[in-house]
Amino acid sequence: NYESNSLDLWREFPEEAYSVALHPSGLSVLVGFSEKLRLMSLLIDDIRPYKEFMIRGCRECAFSNGGHMFAAANTNLIQVFSTYTFENIGNLKGHNGKVRCIVWSPDDSRLVTCSMDGAVYEWTVQSYKRERECVLKSCSYTSLAVTPDLRTTFAVGSDRTLKEMILADSNILRQVSAGDVVLTQVVLSHSGKMLFTGTSSGSVRVMKFPLGDQGEFQECQAHCTAVSRMRMSYDDQYLFSVGQDGSLLAFRVSDKEGRGYKRDKDIAYAEEVLVTKSDLEEKNTMMSELKTRVDELKMENEYQLRLKDMNYGEKIKDLTDKFLQEIEALKAKNETLKTDREKEQARYEEETQELVERQSTELQERENSNSQKLMAEYEKYQELQARSQRLQEDYERRLSDMEEARERALQELTEHYEAKLQEKNIQLEQAADEKRQQTREGEELQRQTEEDADREILDLKNNYERQLRQSMEKNTKLRGEVGILGKKVGTLQEDMNGLRSDIQHLKLEVKKRDGVIASLKTDIEGLKREIQERDATIHDKEKRIYDLKKKNQELEKFKFVLDYKIKELRRQMEPRENEIKRMKDQIRKMEAELSGFSRDNKELLLEMEKQKLRLDATSKEMMRERQLVHLRDVELRNIKGGLHKSSRFVQEPKQLKEAVKELYRKHLQDFDQGSTHHAAEGDMHSEYGRQREHLERSVAALRKKLAKDTEIHRQDNIRVMQENVSLLKEINDLRQELKKTRTHAHDLGAIVTVARKQGFDEQAARTATKPLTPLTGLAKVEPENSSRIIEMQKAEIGRLRRELESVRRPASSSRLPPVQSTPVPVQ
Repeated sequence: NYESNSLDLWREFPEEAYSVALHPSGLSVLVGFSEKLRLMSLLIDDIRPYKEFMIRGCRECAFSNGGHMFAAANTNLIQVFSTYTFENIGNLKGHNGKVRCIVWSPDDSRLVTCSMDGAVYEWTVQSYKRERECVLKSCSYTSLAVTPDLRTTFAVGSDRTLKEMILADSNILRQVSAGDVVLTQVVLSHSGKMLFTGTSSGSVRVMKFPLGDQGEFQECQAHCTAVSRMRMSYDDQYLFSVGQDGSLLAFRVSDKEGRGYKRDKDIAYAEEVLVTKSDLEEKNTMMSELKTRVDELKMENEYQLRLKDMNYGEKIKDLTDKFLQEIEALKAKNETLKTDREKEQARYEEETQELVERQSTELQERENSNSQKLMAEYEKYQELQARSQRLQEDYERRLSDMEEARERALQELTEHYEAKLQEKNIQLEQAADEKRQQTREGEELQRQTEEDADREILDLKNNYERQLRQSMEKNTKLRGEVGILGKKVGTLQEDMNGLRSDIQHLKLEVKKRDGVIASLKTDIEGLKREIQERDATIHDKEKRIYDLKKKNQELEKFKFVLDYKIKELRRQMEPRENEIKRMKDQIRKMEAELSGFSRDNKELLLEMEKQKLRLDATSKEMMRERQLVHLRDVELRNIKGGLHKSSRFVQEPKQLKEAVKELYRKHLQDFDQGSTHHAAEGDMHSEYGRQREHLERSVAALRKKLAKDTEIHRQDNIRVMQENVSLLKEINDLRQELKKTRTHAHDLGAIVTVARKQGFDEQAARTATKPLTPLTGLAKVEPENSSRIIEMQKAEIGRLRRELESVRRPASSSRLPPVQSTPVPVQ
């Protein structure tokens, strides 16, 4: 409702709506969805679809002005349907692009459409044929507007111009440039006197009409994105615009003086709405049920009122009886109070007399005792003051003596230690290390003696200051006690004055009590009169009670019927109550289980965090150990490399000795220096061992939990083992081949050396060794050379066996050591 700015009706759909058209009667709406085109009724509280058309993604639809037809765009085809029979009465074919706007003529005899192929067509509804057209393929039209006489058409599109065209001549009369923005919508008022356009920047332009060559306009910023639709109200009072930013704006149309457009006759809005028969029947049944409920409530309220009257009558009777008993008790209580008052008054006078006499005697005695105490305390104060003065003088004297003794002792100690220092200097010339140690001990001893002397002086000073402070505190306490005694004397005088004022107050209270007794007598007389009046009212109430008893008999009959109904209702309620109790017990049990589960979850989370911390610590420790192992391996490789280098000088003892010394300096000296460091870290390693034992215990617990994970990884381990076995086989085969080639090379080398010794030339030896096998070659070698070759072969075989064992040992791991081909010396 755009007049009251309120939302009257809405409904959500699971799919997106692309186009909307309202019936002129306001009772139906046509909506194009992605799957279908739906015709729906606007009910009093709902939007209910009642017909669907198989048109997918309908981007444009429009009712005729009479409401008996509507047109819908199906991509480049326009289908016309009857609103009442839902028949497809015609199809308009001719557009090559998607249809973007459909406009009906005022008499519903013609249709004007535009599409993205740059064509604007005018159709007749009777023959469903195209009569007029204006095509501009360089522009994709998005909206158009037609004057009431269908002579002029206004269109906007992608070429940033507003076109005024005459379809009868198929030409464009005028083009108005829009500047840097694209015009997306155009709308003409029903009177044909106002023209509005929407832009891609979200602004609304009011064009000067009729259009001129310059295209003057006034611009109003409305949306933050492009304007997607614009419409005028039927009375040309409002302009509505919708933007792609999801906002709907309503503008009131007026001239420069603020006056709106006036029509010839006022428009009366219809107040009728659509209601379904089922809704009416449901409301009628609800009204009848509510009426019966009201009648039942009336009867129940009348019955409750009667019960309340009976209860109130019984309560009134009980109150009257109770009131009479209270009056009698008050009379008796009043008599006893009078006698008690007389006795209390006599006793009070006697006590006041005794208090006054005792007060005067006590006051005299306290004055005497306080004066004596003040004199004694003053004498004590004089003695303490003299004693404190003596103590202060003694303390100063002893302090000066202690200062002299300290200086004397300090001088003696300095002389003694200077002599010692001279002796130590002589000794330190012989050994520099002893010198530093002895000077350090002497300085430490001197510092300790000085500190001891200073400490003794400070202790004596603190003791005397503490004694002086205690004496001063005692003096202040005595002064405070004297002041307290003076205050007590003042308070006693104030107490005497208070007692005198209390006596006067008691006399005034006695007078007040006499006045209260007189008022009580008048109240008793009034109560007597009230009792007489109550007797009369009781007589009237008894008559009424008699009438109520008759009514009660009738109500008891009604009660019997209600009791029977109540019993039946209770019998019906008992199983439900039992079911409710059972469900409540079940809910409590489930809540207890839920709390237990949450508690267990919290405990498990805490345990998990602890185990994670422990795992992190163990992983860090493992990384450190691996780094140490890596460093050791690097050091061992360096030592092996050094040994390999030094093996070159086996035949040269001096160079071999130098190489071994270099190895010792490079590796073993660092090891000796590290041993001292390791000895210093012994305690740290012991502590580390204890922590490691604790972590190993925690890791053992974690290993139990990780047993299941090991089962999962077992298949991967088996696969890795199989790959390792295959790799080992390949390594063994390669090593066997390598062994054969090396033995063959050794044999050839041995034959060549033997041939050289025997005097054969190299070429003859090669030709001689070509057809020979290793066995034949060995047969011709001398016994000494053959034995040497055999020993070398045995050493090589032993070395290869050791390498094979070292390869087989880590077979369970995922990585294998690389195959190292060591050179075989050939002599």
